[in-house]
Amino acid sequence: MDLSGVSAHTPSTVDDAGQQAAVLAPILVRNGTEHILFTKRADHLGEHPGQMSFPGGSLEPEDADLQATALREADEEIGLEASEAAIFGRIDDIRTVTDYAVRPFVAGVPDRSYDPDEREVAEVAALPVPELTDLDNYESERREHPVYGDHRVHYFHVDDYTVWGATGRMLVQLLELTTDWVAPDEPDRVVDADAELPV
Repeated sequence: MDLSGVSAHTPSTVDDAGQQAAVLAPILVRNGTEHILFTKRADHLGEHPGQMSFPGGSLEPEDADLQATALREADEEIGLEASEAAIFGRIDDIRTVTDYAVRPFVAGVPDRSYDPDEREVAEVAALPVPELTDLDNYESERREHPVYGDHRVHYFHVDDYTVWGATGRMLVQLLELTTDWVAPDEPDRVVDADAELPV
């Protein structure tokens, strides 16, 4: 990965959402190979249970800014201390169906074990970038979305994990900015709005 692509990127912002949130996309090197760290959300959560995500959450009054939000949440969710994260920059804000503007920050972090907060996180998984960029592990579909309209959904299948949804959209841009990987021009299929999700 060439993380200077993130540093040089001028991210777009979402300024008119009802609520603000931030996430941290942590990058680590394990056995000479770059990995991206994800959390698997706890099954009992009301929103997006069991989905793969980046550590993050809502802006709180005590947060100095959204970068502070991302770092605080990463500490709370996986035990990553702010001093351990080297922020390279951020990618584009995204709007979620729950009227959040989510700001993703990209950081280098140590290769160590992380301690998930069981109230929110079922598991912490480091997925190798070469497997995330293997097109055999990727698929996408086009479907009608209640907020985004005609919308492309990306799926990255690595080991027993599938990264999709808002995190999948962030991952597409992160990989396109830092690797030679580019999402194929056309989706694998077009499906009805109520079609079952392949996860």
